[in-house]
Amino acid sequence: MAFPTPCPEIAIATVNFITDVTRRRLLEGLPQVCGRATSTNQRVFLTDQHTFWSGALPETDFLARLYALEQLPSSDTRYTTAFQDIVQHRWANDDWDEDWIFTDERFGLTESDDMLLRFLAEMLHPAVRTDLAEVERLRGFLNSTLIHDGYELVQVDAISSAPVFAARRIGAGVPGTMKNLIFAAIGPKPDLVIADAINNDLRLTRHAQNCLMYDRPLPARGLTWTDLTNWWADLHGMTDAPAETVSLSLYRRLDSSLGDNDAERRVLHTYTNRYVRLGPDIPALIPQVYLHYDPHLRSHYPPGEAPLPRQRMDFLMLLPHRARVVIECDGRQHYADDDGRASPQRYAEMMAEDRELRLAGYEVYRFGGTELVNAPATTLRLDTFFDRLVARHTA
Repeated sequence: MAFPTPCPEIAIATVNFITDVTRRRLLEGLPQVCGRATSTNQRVFLTDQHTFWSGALPETDFLARLYALEQLPSSDTRYTTAFQDIVQHRWANDDWDEDWIFTDERFGLTESDDMLLRFLAEMLHPAVRTDLAEVERLRGFLNSTLIHDGYELVQVDAISSAPVFAARRIGAGVPGTMKNLIFAAIGPKPDLVIADAINNDLRLTRHAQNCLMYDRPLPARGLTWTDLTNWWADLHGMTDAPAETVSLSLYRRLDSSLGDNDAERRVLHTYTNRYVRLGPDIPALIPQVYLHYDPHLRSHYPPGEAPLPRQRMDFLMLLPHRARVVIECDGRQHYADDDGRASPQRYAEMMAEDRELRLAGYEVYRFGGTELVNAPATTLRLDTFFDRLVARHTA
């Protein structure tokens, strides 16, 4: 059976891991979590008997956030749409039980992990529930139940300081919320100060022109080229300029951060062609991103004592569900000393840093310099890699 596909930015997977046991636990445990809201003739009344899935919204309003109710069929021969028979049986007759939605095959909650997880995350949305204590209690119950099948609900955004959640596989993605994205670095390292130590708000000072800082909230879908160009247009007063003009301006600035590194430039150029072919709503490829930041130069420390051995990433992609993909282009300096001789020490340091990144939830992919020479095979290799990377995170 084909289900509607609401909110594609939070797609989970086509493989189902949630068992019937977990689904029963969810249904049986909801009444014990917090109070219930019931809807009669679209008016909402609160009782203390049951956690109602639609929160403060009438059922049809809640479901319309996820489904096209006028396109789903009616289960009552007198009507043609799901909207009509919900109104009849939940408001007029009140002859469906309160949890009818969990067994109604039209909505896919018994057959699809994706649909069930979207549904549960929507139960926590600020438009559905405004009591943060209730939201936290409900999320705690949902996560304690979903954990057995490898899922959890995590915060991915906020509306008026109220959290917005989405589901992810446990162990996938990077915990925490992105605050600052400092990238496209050129020239001397910029100076950073903490403008508000309580909020961890950063400000670039000396050499601020040498890098860019994207400081907008990261959507659940990750960071797309559209997001990046909209920010760039606002930053430079180009909101009335054609989209092509804004994109070209930003591309040139990103390209300038690559200096004379032809290998990295081929990666950026190949990926930029994907924006042309596939449209601007695909994930952005962000060059020269500060992952760590040490205000001191390496020369400030005694040999071998720099606390942050690799501060910048060649490329970063911010994908759905907090997935963060690091792409590195390895030249000789990654595995050889200054005289060009193989350096087991440098290689070991690089591998150790990769392990730390992976344990923190990042994915790390490396290309050897000889893979990125100026040849048709390079473009094919990169396109194939990006195709498979997208498939991995949308399957």
